[in-house]
Amino acid sequence: MADTSNPRVSGDRGETFSTLKNLWPYMWPGERPDLKMRVVYASVFLVLAKLLTVGVPYFFKWATDALDGTSSQPGAATGWLPILLAGAITLVVSYNVARVISVGLNQLRDALFARVGQHAVRQLAYRTFVHMHRLSLRFHLERRTGGLSRIIERGTKGIEAIVRFTILNTIPTILEFALVAIIFAFAYGFAYVAVIAATIWLYGWFTIKASDWRINIRRDMNQSDTDANTKAIDSLLNFETVKYFGNEAMEAERFDRSMARYEVAATRIWTSLGWLNFGQGVIFGVGMAAVMVMSAMAVRNGTQTLGDFVFVNAMLMQLSIPLNFIGFVYREIRQGLTDIEEMFALLGIEAEVVDRADAKPLVVSEGAIRFEDVRFGYDPAREILKGVSFEVPPGKSVAIVGPSGAGKSTISRLLFRFYDVKGGRITIDGQDIAGVTQESVRAAIGIVPQDTVLFNDTIAYNIRYGRTDASDEEVVRAAELAQIAGFIEQLPDGFDAMVGERGLKLSGGEKQRVAIARTILKAPPILVLDEATSALDTHTEQEIQSALDLVSKNRTTLTIAHRLSTIINCDEILVLRAGEIVERGSHRDLLAMNGLYAEMWAMQREATEAEEALRKARESDEFGVIERRRTEPV
Repeated sequence: MADTSNPRVSGDRGETFSTLKNLWPYMWPGERPDLKMRVVYASVFLVLAKLLTVGVPYFFKWATDALDGTSSQPGAATGWLPILLAGAITLVVSYNVARVISVGLNQLRDALFARVGQHAVRQLAYRTFVHMHRLSLRFHLERRTGGLSRIIERGTKGIEAIVRFTILNTIPTILEFALVAIIFAFAYGFAYVAVIAATIWLYGWFTIKASDWRINIRRDMNQSDTDANTKAIDSLLNFETVKYFGNEAMEAERFDRSMARYEVAATRIWTSLGWLNFGQGVIFGVGMAAVMVMSAMAVRNGTQTLGDFVFVNAMLMQLSIPLNFIGFVYREIRQGLTDIEEMFALLGIEAEVVDRADAKPLVVSEGAIRFEDVRFGYDPAREILKGVSFEVPPGKSVAIVGPSGAGKSTISRLLFRFYDVKGGRITIDGQDIAGVTQESVRAAIGIVPQDTVLFNDTIAYNIRYGRTDASDEEVVRAAELAQIAGFIEQLPDGFDAMVGERGLKLSGGEKQRVAIARTILKAPPILVLDEATSALDTHTEQEIQSALDLVSKNRTTLTIAHRLSTIINCDEILVLRAGEIVERGSHRDLLAMNGLYAEMWAMQREATEAEEALRKARESDEFGVIERRRTEPV
């Protein structure tokens, strides 16, 4: 018996029972009475198959005794032989018919339960997918996508096996053991039951011990597999970066190191399986040999017939199938639990931002935004926003600028309620966004981010993502307003052109225009421009800016800007430094203050002028002469 004082063993058992408890709604789906009936019918058929399986060896015994006429009919005349042979043939046919019916009942069970198992896989996978989207941005920023996808993949694969084996195999197999014990006790005596029971107990004890040992190896293999998959996906997602720095060999080496650990663990898994199977075979072989010797001695003593000897052998062979299957079931359940325990751990993570019980949808009448003494920090020990207060009146445009790390993007994340504020409040039309539903808040706000990541689908799909029920005409109109329709029409597949992984087939400016078209289609009353042009060159920036001016017209607009030239026409500009607003006013007023904003403006003008001068110089012949002189040896 396992030592339950061992914290590891106790912890594993606690996790096992907790996981099985979590699985029960999927094993017995309360909202689907039709599936519950399938479980009932499948269980009935399996029990019938077990009863028939236990009865099959009797046909074998009777046929043997019928053929062994001298044993079953001492002193029988030769004239009885045709009758005995006819009876034996009937019994042999009955034996095989019973086996066929038993197989048919088992297959009928599998067919009935297939939908239950697949429904369980679908429901738990769906629940996990939805839960992942409910978790906070903080969780996803700290999590590796490759490892997360591997956990979900392994977990969903383990569900069906656990559900199937738990409901349809464990109880009927126990029933079969009980029936065999009863038959041997009444027909052959307690000594046979004692040997069989000892064999089953030793077999089960060895299987559990060995399987528990293998579970730890399985965990190591899963960790190595997750790590390798994470590195592979991370490297492929950053394909261009790998090429830029010529680090293909380094990436391959990192991946191979993880796969080497996986190789070692996987080898140990298969080796340990061999030892497990060998040990099981030895235990059952010794037990079977003991019972067969007992029966053989009884035949020699005349207390049993040859048919009894055959019956005992057939019954034990019959018993070896579920007995071996119990070991398989235990291993599969434990391994399945190991595979899905991380999935249930994910499901157990509480969302950082949740709607209140009395939360109502946000009602937007004008779209006024107000930050009132807002305080926030990603880490409790480090405050990012320190009492920020400002207002964006309806239909007006307010810009936020400042050096890196000042907290500009944090403001947009708080407005979208990716995080809840630690102090103060944020209101839209006087309604605290912490008291309304997250869905309604995000439905009222459109965003054009700095880094537009598109889905690996068509251009039309990515534009329509702003409003999934939009017609084709509305999609085309949004593209026209975003000044990208002409480019799309020149493509061979037009709006059906694929954009590639994360939109890599499009340039930065083209992706930004798709993002603008998507936001135009959404038609939100509030617009956030989060450094929407900071990653673009000056020429592309000017083209995009005209589209942004169009989409922000008559909308409450909050612009988080890096390039100050894009926000000079905003109604108000807020200068953020170290989480505090240090300056505010119009572009002209801030330049007159000769403070931080004026300093940033001067630096950006110099950089822009230098960039423009370099561009012109490159286009002139004089630049070629200068470049040659610079590279000539002195």
